[in-house]
Amino acid sequence: MERRAFTFFLLVISIFAFADAGSIGVNYGRIANNLPSAVKVVQLLKSHGIERVKVFDTDPAVLKALGGSGIKVTVDLPNELLISAAKRQSFANAWVQKNVADYYPATKIEAIAVGNEVFVDPHNTTLSLVPALKNIHEALVKYNLHSHIKVSSPIALSALQSSYPSSAGSFRQELIEPVFKPMLEFLRQTGSYLMVNAYPFFAYEANSDVISLDYALFRENPGVVDAGNGLRYFNLFDAQIDAVFAAMSTLKYNDIKMVVTETGWPSKGDENEIGASVANAAAYNGNLVRRILTGGGTPLRPKADLDVFLFALFNENKKPGPSSERNYGLFYPNEEKVYDIPFTVEGLKNYRDVQSPVTGGVRVSTPVTRGGSVSPSSSGQTWCVANGEIGKEKLQAALDYACGEGQADCHPIQPGATCYDPNTLVAHASFAFNSYYQKKGRVIGTCDFQGAAYVVTQAPRFGKCEFPTGY
Repeated sequence: MERRAFTFFLLVISIFAFADAGSIGVNYGRIANNLPSAVKVVQLLKSHGIERVKVFDTDPAVLKALGGSGIKVTVDLPNELLISAAKRQSFANAWVQKNVADYYPATKIEAIAVGNEVFVDPHNTTLSLVPALKNIHEALVKYNLHSHIKVSSPIALSALQSSYPSSAGSFRQELIEPVFKPMLEFLRQTGSYLMVNAYPFFAYEANSDVISLDYALFRENPGVVDAGNGLRYFNLFDAQIDAVFAAMSTLKYNDIKMVVTETGWPSKGDENEIGASVANAAAYNGNLVRRILTGGGTPLRPKADLDVFLFALFNENKKPGPSSERNYGLFYPNEEKVYDIPFTVEGLKNYRDVQSPVTGGVRVSTPVTRGGSVSPSSSGQTWCVANGEIGKEKLQAALDYACGEGQADCHPIQPGATCYDPNTLVAHASFAFNSYYQKKGRVIGTCDFQGAAYVVTQAPRFGKCEFPTGY
């Protein structure tokens, strides 16, 4: 998405309203004991203009309630039925008849998700996926529904061997021949699309020291240039999606469409779940809705409008795991909004991302490091230096990241170069961290490295080495 879409949004919203764009749907999960009836849920969806919903099973009460609503539905064949669907065409036929054909067309089923994130399923059903896809499709053919209903399977980003930079996106090697090539070929032949579950929250939570929160939340930021293709990214979501597109392209399947079947941000989490808050969830989902409904693809595929399903409709109080798992909902079980965001182009006209001041995460002080000293500097400049008290192991790991994936300029600290002396871990790490920090435009959060670094307001000096102030 081009950066000017943020700046000039208010001037062109009336134009965007008539442009081709993607669509917004929601995932309707029900791992809870306090949710409203399916009939009330359908009324809730319609009252907010939500025209697409994805469910994780084929519950009769839900499918009947959706009948006649006009809402398009994606249903799911659970992972535990994959082996049966793969082994027996008769099973696939019976399942489609009972769970799809008996409701269609009153219930506007548009797709079947065969399994969900199968590659991380502990029951090891990976090799059953493609045969199950084919048998479910054949069952649709039997009931003459194959031209109306797509068949696919949602993958998690963990299916990628590499996702950074986006241009280096590739699928896990052990999955390419047995699964991805035949699955992508199936999708091409049937005119279907790849389903992808993408959560920038997970990447931010694990790397909040190097990923800008503004970048994760679709807010104004300097952007990140992909060193592989020179494209500039202004949000983490696009970068993740393009990593999958790149992986598909490597296998010569760059003609296949993608649908993001899950994405979201929790409004609450445990103490160690960095970034989980109501404000951040509202910003992520609200800005994502704007990003999708105003049209335009990704930097790698600028014409590829995306259909996206937000996760999830409700907070689900019986989900296991950390607190965040029970707090992805757009609505509380009493049908009140957890936060106010739009779901339609009309609703976007009054939408504003209320950006809260960023607090915490940056320490401004004079570095206390062995072998280094500080000297006064002009007002307003900042540098990034190593925290010598964090320990050698963590400091070395952070240095390796900065000089490797972080693409800091580490040539000056190589043997014989200008900043090799003093030859200490703290001195070398400080130079590398500062290089990364300056290259990232001194954005808040880019000088932390999980506690291995911090910001200072006086120019650090190690021996005769002078630290740069910008690139």
